[in-house]
Amino acid sequence: MTLRFRTRIFVTSLAVAAAALAIATVIIAWELRNDERALIERRLADQASLIAELLSRNTTLTTDSLIDEEADRLADVLGGRVTLMAADGRVLGDSTVDDDALAGLENHLQRPEVQSAQQEAVGVVERYSTTTQTDMVYAAVPAMHPAIAYVRVALPLTAIASQLRRTAAVTGIAFALAAPVAVLLAWFFSVLVSRRVQTIAAVARRYSAGDLTRPAYDYGSDELGAVARVLDASVQEQGRRLEELSRDRAHMEAILTGMVEGVLVVDSHGRLQLANRAAQVMLHIDTSPVGRHYLEVLRHPDISAQLTTALRGNPVEPHELVLGRDGSRLFVSRAAPVSPGGGGGAVLVLHDVTDLKRADQIRRDFVANVSHELRTPLTAIRGYVEALVDDPPDPEQTHKFLDIVARHTSRMERLVTDLLRLARLDAKQEVLDVVACEIQQIFNAVVADLSPLIEAKKQRVTIAVAPDACTLQADPAKLHDVVRNLVENAVSYSPEGADVRLEAARHNGVVHITVADSGPGIPPEDLTRVFERFYRVDKSRSKPGGTGLGLAIVRHLVELHGGRAVAENRPEGGAKFTVTLPGVRPQ
Repeated sequence: MTLRFRTRIFVTSLAVAAAALAIATVIIAWELRNDERALIERRLADQASLIAELLSRNTTLTTDSLIDEEADRLADVLGGRVTLMAADGRVLGDSTVDDDALAGLENHLQRPEVQSAQQEAVGVVERYSTTTQTDMVYAAVPAMHPAIAYVRVALPLTAIASQLRRTAAVTGIAFALAAPVAVLLAWFFSVLVSRRVQTIAAVARRYSAGDLTRPAYDYGSDELGAVARVLDASVQEQGRRLEELSRDRAHMEAILTGMVEGVLVVDSHGRLQLANRAAQVMLHIDTSPVGRHYLEVLRHPDISAQLTTALRGNPVEPHELVLGRDGSRLFVSRAAPVSPGGGGGAVLVLHDVTDLKRADQIRRDFVANVSHELRTPLTAIRGYVEALVDDPPDPEQTHKFLDIVARHTSRMERLVTDLLRLARLDAKQEVLDVVACEIQQIFNAVVADLSPLIEAKKQRVTIAVAPDACTLQADPAKLHDVVRNLVENAVSYSPEGADVRLEAARHNGVVHITVADSGPGIPPEDLTRVFERFYRVDKSRSKPGGTGLGLAIVRHLVELHGGRAVAENRPEGGAKFTVTLPGVRPQ
């Protein structure tokens, strides 16, 4: 009786275990099938989202052929069908359709997955494909791309069914293998529990070593498994947060590296946590300063004082600083505490305002020069007009006064004309009318225009044009203005009876036009500034000259042609201006 009871208990236990195992196998197989199906749909949606993100950063896809090639390439990588659509539903690329057949595809805007993507950002639909003539699972997402509005990834149901069949087969094999072992599991339950605990401990040790890869081990459904899953979920969540923090830090470092402003971040103990490349260049920091105290790294007392004040939590006013080994760079430093009460560190930002200050100074000089250039002739005109009104002189004196007034008026007119032209050149409103120019004719025309001035000073002008530099593609009117300004400048600053030489030669395919005079020359420190507006070597403006804008106009006109103008002194005395013109194509 005892043996039969044992047998009955054994058979009953075995039946219960077998039934439980069968039910568990069916449930697991069903869940695995559903999970596999959901996993496939999520993978398709993730693939579509990933493609959309990649396309949003790829601005080179501008034609339908390139987009179709990109769809084919992505399909080869993913192993599924990839479709790229425009905002109006037109198919721009499809991995299952040739480039020539794209135009024949019907509009996809009304497809269910596209409609769902418009409303919910992601559309996953299972339906029959009229293009591939098979049942498919589609996943569509919007795309932020100039040409591509929707990305769709599809997988045939036959492939999904094959995967599900493999899952079912594996589940069946698992059941077949587990049934005979069920009896042994009952006897060795304690051994299995011990092994489960050892496995959980091994996973915990792997987590502590830094490997946060999710294990494939099934913890089970009892209390021990629940505890293990909770711990595993906690570790995975912490790993995800650490990954996000690392990614955010990488993004922040990339942004700071690309900034032109210098940025320093110190912690509450005054140790540098971050110094971007711009700050290291501005402060001449050769080695990585991270981890060192800012007083050890920074050699500028004002910056150190700002950081000290900010670390105390007090507001800091911006300071202008002169940095650089040569003291030629001007910066504005701004420091701020991370937390208002202090104790959270501080941030320092350095702005290079050298160019802004230089531009402001140029603007101030320009206004002052214009005011001076206008006030001088206006004062003379007013004086002579008042003399004519108060006490009209004899006709000869009146004619002399009026001649002086006319000369100053003409000077003012030239000044305003030059200013307006410079304004047009600065605004890029001057348009080149490029034709073939005869340099000899331009030289002759300029000499003829200035012949009264040349003859009045009894000067001699010689012209030398090389045979290979006779013709140049340029704007003849603007080239005439360039040569006229240079020749007029040379004639004005050369003494009576002096020689002025005009030359044109070609070197390495580039035409060089040179105007040399016999004047006093230019001081070396002024050679780089003679092309500035109103800049004169004679600061008192007592020597002859025009409006002070001629050379500035020359530089702008030459640069408009793609060339450059330079000034230098001749060894035998006098100045030489060289204009380099590569020649431009007609517009």
